[in-house]
Amino acid sequence: MRAFGEWVRQVLRQLRGPETADAVFEATALIVGAAFLVLGFAIGWPVFWGHELAISGTGSIGAFAAYGGAATAAIAFVLGRLVVRPEERSPDAIRDGFSVPGDRLRWYDLAAIAFAHAAIAYLGWLGIAKLLESSFTDAPVYPFPGALLVGVAFALTAYVSFLSSVALTPMVLSLVLAVFLVVGAFASMLASNDPHWWRDNLSALGMSSNSASLAFNATLVIAGVMVTTIARYATAGLPATAPDDRRGRFIVRGGLILMGIFLACVGIFPVDEFFLLHNTVATGMTVVFAVVVIGLPWFVRTIPRVFVAFGWAYVLVIILLAAFFAVGYYNLTAVELIAAVLIFSWIIVFLRTAGSVTGQPVVEREEKAIA
Repeated sequence: MRAFGEWVRQVLRQLRGPETADAVFEATALIVGAAFLVLGFAIGWPVFWGHELAISGTGSIGAFAAYGGAATAAIAFVLGRLVVRPEERSPDAIRDGFSVPGDRLRWYDLAAIAFAHAAIAYLGWLGIAKLLESSFTDAPVYPFPGALLVGVAFALTAYVSFLSSVALTPMVLSLVLAVFLVVGAFASMLASNDPHWWRDNLSALGMSSNSASLAFNATLVIAGVMVTTIARYATAGLPATAPDDRRGRFIVRGGLILMGIFLACVGIFPVDEFFLLHNTVATGMTVVFAVVVIGLPWFVRTIPRVFVAFGWAYVLVIILLAAFFAVGYYNLTAVELIAAVLIFSWIIVFLRTAGSVTGQPVVEREEKAIA
C-alpha cells in the first residue's frame, strides 16, 4: 500500500509539470476537475439509465447538476484550502493570501465562503438549465449524454472553485461576495410569491409570508460574515507605525466589521417580525458607511485624495436618493438597491486602494501569497 501511494505521488508530480506555485495549483485544479468529471458521470449514468430527462425542472438534468454542483463547489473549496494551509514550522512556506501575522481565516469564515461558492454554483446551473430549456423547447436528454454533461458541469465547478480557493485573497473574496449578493438577490426576487414586492421595500423579500424569505435572509447573513472577514484582512496592510495611524486603522477596520454585523442582522431580524430592530440595523449600516467614508482622510492619512472624493460622491448620491424618497419621487426599493450597489462597489475599490497605500499593490501581494 505504501509503495502504491508513492507511485501515485510520483505520477501526480509528473502530471503537474514545473515546480512553480502557479503550475502546481493549475495542474492540481485540472486533476481535481478530472476526478469530479469521472465521479459525475459514474453517478449520473446509473441514475439516468432508462429515462428521458427534461433539461430543467423537478427531476431534470439541470436540477441534478445544480444540487451536485453545489456539493462539488463546497468540496473543491475545502480541498483548495487544505492545499494552501500554512505550515506552522516554516513561515516562508505560507502561500495563503489570508495569512497575516496573528490572524487567520476562522472556521465560520471558511464555512460562509464555502456556502457562497456552493450557492453560486447551485443557482448558476439552474439558470443555465432554464436558458437551455428555452432554447431547446421540449428536447429530451438521453442517459449517456446526460451523464456526460453532468460530469462536465461537476468538473468545471470543481476547477473554478478550487482555483478560487487557493488564490483566495481579500480582493478575490470581494468579487465572490459581489457575485453571491447578485445571484442571491435575483434568486429571491424570482422565487417571491408576491410579484409586487418592490412596491414596499427590498426587505419585503425577507418577510416570513414570502416564499423567498429563507433565501434572501440567508444571503444577507452569509454576506455579513464575508464582509467582516474582508474587513480584517483588507486593513491588515494599512500603515500602523504611528499611534494615529494605528488608531485610524482600528476605526476603519471596526467600521467595516460593524457594517458586516449590521448586514447580517438585517437578515436575522425580518422586517415584519422585528420592525424597529430591522430598520435600526439597516440604517446603522448606512450611517457607519458614511462615517468611515467621510473620515477616511483623517483615519488613513496616506489614502489617495481621488479615492476620498470618490467616496464622498457616493455619500452625496445616497443623501440625494434619501431626499428623493422623502418627497415621494423614488420608492424605498429603488433607494435601497442603489445604495447597496454603491456601498459594496466602494468596498471593492477600497481593497485595491488599500493595497496601494502600503506601497505594495494588491496584485503583487496576491502573487507573493501563492509563490
